[in-house]
Amino acid sequence: MTAQPQRQDLDTQETHEWLDALEAVIQADGPERAHYLLERLVDQARRSGAFLPYSANTAYVNTIPPHLEPEFPGDAELEHRIRSYIRWNALMMVVKANRISTELGGHIASFASAATLYDVGFNHFWRAPSHAHGGDLLFVQGHSAPGIYARSYLEGRLTEAQLDRFRQEVGGGGLSSYPHPWLMPDYWQFPTVSMGLGPMAAIMQARFMKYMNDRELASSQDRKIWCFLGDGETDEPESLGAISLAARERLDNLIFVVNCNLQRLDGPVRGNGKIVQELEAMFRGAGWNVLKVLWGSYWDPLLAKDTKGLLKQRMMEAVDGDYQNYKAKDGAYVREHFFGKYPELKAMVANMSDDDVWRLNRGGHDPFKVFAAYHAAVNHVGQPTVILAQTVKGYGMGSAGEGQMRAHQQKKLGMDELKTFRSRFSISLTDEQVERMEYIKPPEDAPEMRYMHERRKALGGFLPVRKSSVAPLEIPDLSLFDGALESSGERELSTTMALVRMLTQLTRDKKVGRHIVPIVPDEARTFGMEGLFRQLGIYSSVGQLYTPQDKDQVMFYKEDKKGQILEEGINEAGAMSSWLAAATAYSVHGVSMIPFYIFYSMFGFQRVGDLIWAAGDMRARGFLIGGTAGRTTLSGEGLQHQDGHSHLMAANVPNCISYDPTFAYELAVILHDGLRRMYVDQDSVFYYITVMNENYPQPAMPEGAREGICKGLYLLREGGSGEPRVQLMGSGTLLREVMAAADLLLNDFGVEADIWSATSFNELARDGRDTARWNLLHPEAEPRQSWVSQCLAGRQGPVVASTDYVSAFADQIRAWVPGHYTVLGTDGFGRSDLRSRLRRHFEVDRYYVALAALKALADEGRIPMARVSEAIARYEIDVDKPNPLRA
Repeated sequence: MTAQPQRQDLDTQETHEWLDALEAVIQADGPERAHYLLERLVDQARRSGAFLPYSANTAYVNTIPPHLEPEFPGDAELEHRIRSYIRWNALMMVVKANRISTELGGHIASFASAATLYDVGFNHFWRAPSHAHGGDLLFVQGHSAPGIYARSYLEGRLTEAQLDRFRQEVGGGGLSSYPHPWLMPDYWQFPTVSMGLGPMAAIMQARFMKYMNDRELASSQDRKIWCFLGDGETDEPESLGAISLAARERLDNLIFVVNCNLQRLDGPVRGNGKIVQELEAMFRGAGWNVLKVLWGSYWDPLLAKDTKGLLKQRMMEAVDGDYQNYKAKDGAYVREHFFGKYPELKAMVANMSDDDVWRLNRGGHDPFKVFAAYHAAVNHVGQPTVILAQTVKGYGMGSAGEGQMRAHQQKKLGMDELKTFRSRFSISLTDEQVERMEYIKPPEDAPEMRYMHERRKALGGFLPVRKSSVAPLEIPDLSLFDGALESSGERELSTTMALVRMLTQLTRDKKVGRHIVPIVPDEARTFGMEGLFRQLGIYSSVGQLYTPQDKDQVMFYKEDKKGQILEEGINEAGAMSSWLAAATAYSVHGVSMIPFYIFYSMFGFQRVGDLIWAAGDMRARGFLIGGTAGRTTLSGEGLQHQDGHSHLMAANVPNCISYDPTFAYELAVILHDGLRRMYVDQDSVFYYITVMNENYPQPAMPEGAREGICKGLYLLREGGSGEPRVQLMGSGTLLREVMAAADLLLNDFGVEADIWSATSFNELARDGRDTARWNLLHPEAEPRQSWVSQCLAGRQGPVVASTDYVSAFADQIRAWVPGHYTVLGTDGFGRSDLRSRLRRHFEVDRYYVALAALKALADEGRIPMARVSEAIARYEIDVDKPNPLRA
């Protein structure tokens, strides 16, 4: 965003007449009337053929002029002292940690620039959960965590010992580097340091708050969501990716505070331009209420003298790289290079000392300006608000980093620099106390301490705070899914359709039905879910203002203010963020919700894996459903649609429980067990379940299979009593190829096979590692056996596994498989073709399973190697075919 050209005034008298007329209208009829007249004038000019270029920008000054600022209700002097103590303690935490070891790291400059932005909120606006209010939600900028801890220390919520263990969490008692609910479950509300995710999550959280209110599940009671982000963070696509949705949904419960310190991690955000103006245009163009807080109160007298607008012009001319440089230098430099460009401006500050010039403050460091913006934001109706607050990165750090390129990485200050910081903020510590690197905490009866506690008491209590439990839900019995537990006979059914039926049954259940939140990213018809449109309705904050094209159909597209489905459009990240909001409703709203996010599995973990990792951090509870899963079941779509690795990605999230079921009864058992774990036992886990679109008959659940289904492995079919013998494993639709391979082995080669359904190789591997760890730590105790070892104990023959995922997926359990273990997987890029040809290409079909079993038997000397060659010829296997991993 470059500086806008200044247009010459051809008739100053006429200009003043128009301005006087406008001022008269404002005085007599208010700004709304003035705005209406201006819009009519613009419209008339355009209708007359005049080209009026649109600009979403306003002048580079504060949105709220001094005469419209509300009276500041607090004690500014006490608040300044409190803020200074917090600054010192935040600084000291990081410096002390790095005196222990530079390995610990930490950040000083971000909070230094944002201290006032947080302080004003804590003192006057942010309400804690109480009987009278649900509490405001804070998305704290991750790098500002030390400042939040420093305030909590003054409040008595954290101890000095905890501050001394900043970023030292192993063994307990430490403080996490950034906001991490998993590590501090009663403190942090949301993880935000993966930049860009916080803003999108905040938007969807605000919309979900409206959803809960409209469905009468929880009252919003004027709750606000405050999201803090840095101006450099807005370059992340997710940061601004959903701002149009926020405006469209009129989310006036949402406030963004962008800390515009004009500097990202390495240098200026827009050194050659103006990031504030760029963001103003983006947000205003998207329909947000934009408030700029650029200049502090010390600028007000100068701006009042600026009758010709020359100072405003200079403010616009200077680019962000200039503004960074001004604060890295001194008052004399500012006088010469900012004011000195025009003689009139230099004369304006002629009677000011260099110290006075240096004291001209940025708006984000002025509590009066920040309060005015926050007050306007919380009282604004019908739009989300963004506050663009101009600050200085490393404010107060002086030569140690204030306004300097290295500010973000600065983690150490020398003793002289610490003493300078102490003096700048009038902190009552002696040189000896500074040298001992003491924190500062006044006595409990000190005016500052009483004031701080009174302010938080008036706002309902301390923040941040997180509720970690809620009353358990009464879930239905497994018999709710009796239809899935029984055989479908000759009728073929995909696991996707089985899921939709179970979801329908759950929504109709009197105990949990209203808690179900189906979420789809514009793929409901792909997954056969259109039947839910009319039954549940698609949530819309305004209902349905049109007659849908398919109104005459049974399953017409129905939008409703009390709709239950969240239909997010082609927006996986937005849908995942909505799922996060629902999956944390137990903490945010005190009401457990059961979200089901159904998506193309390829566009789940791969596309929004960062958000899924955040789900683990924030202790989300719910179901992620990877539809059309596997590399060969989505036959016609090709390379970028076929998923062969999502389960491996799921395995990396410690509290993600993942399954790849083949049959409807397996899916029913897994769903029911998930409901129990998450909503009765309140275990902080979430489930990833893959379902397929391949139709086949669904058998009844074998007796005694339930435990094995949940643990990840059970015996599906036992072979005859003859020899030789093999153990065959499979999951998802490839299990049916494994079953067909067993028939080939028996009919063509007389080999018996036991067939195992491996519903979760991930859970089997975790169980194996848990067992191995226990045995390592208890060397003299009787060794435990993993579930895989227990299942295969006493079973004869080598083990062969085939899945629709990369071979590393099933290979995870190798350490606990007794004897020979062969894994077949869909390594390589996907492609389009028939399912049978794809499975042949990836060498995972029945013929390759049979071949692998015969080769394993031959390697063990149980059959001649010639039988393997016979199978190659019989099954027309091309031994010269390119390796699919390379093809």
